[in-house]
Amino acid sequence: MKKYNEKLLLLENKQLNHDNYRLVLQAERDLSEIFPGQFVHIKIEKAGVLLRRPFSVFDVNKEKRTISLLIKIFGKGSKVLTTCKPGEKIDVIYPLGKGFTMPDKKDKILLVGGGVGVAPLFFMAKMSGIYSKNVSVIIGAKNQGEHISVEDYKLFGNFYFATEDGSVGTKGFVTDVPEYIDHLSEYNKIYTCGPSPMMKAIVKEALKRDIFCEASLESKMACGIGICLCCVEKTTTGNRCVCTEGPVFNAKELTW
Repeated sequence: MKKYNEKLLLLENKQLNHDNYRLVLQAERDLSEIFPGQFVHIKIEKAGVLLRRPFSVFDVNKEKRTISLLIKIFGKGSKVLTTCKPGEKIDVIYPLGKGFTMPDKKDKILLVGGGVGVAPLFFMAKMSGIYSKNVSVIIGAKNQGEHISVEDYKLFGNFYFATEDGSVGTKGFVTDVPEYIDHLSEYNKIYTCGPSPMMKAIVKEALKRDIFCEASLESKMACGIGICLCCVEKTTTGNRCVCTEGPVFNAKELTW
């Protein structure tokens, strides 16, 4: 798949909660080649950092030629990015990585995410093409303040929430949500992205039930194009670069 290095126009920078922002970037070209699970690599010139930063694609509007990104403040680079103003140009390499395997319209799918791992799952729910009653999304966070609004996405699936403090949804982790505990075997495809302990638990259950499952890994990256070998993951077929051969891997490939 062809990759582009362009300066995209920042249309919107909206704060969603304490640490999360949504950036909307506009391209001049068609964006139909971007799929859920892929990411972009951004050069944050104002931050004075050497390496680009990877961000999963949160949404794509093909008619308006816009890419939406969910930015969580982790360090200097991401913090500076959240201060950019509409009208500025952002240096972006896109689309990168291997995305999720798109389901068939007859499938019943479960998407499970936590933290910034929710980003590719919202795009997946929208792009799946599956009748909304057969799409379920379980999202976990520490508290209500860390959840982002999903009102626009409720057209594409059923949403369930978990918070560690019980401030919204089920108290506990995503694996404590009744929809997960009681109905997991009803799904024939599971997609997950988020903290490693969460994904490992989900992959384990999927393999035990012989359910197709893919996980999007959140490995640290440097070059983003498979040269530096910073993001190598051990798999059943050998060491593989998350940035080019992932970030999405089939559960059966992982050595967890």
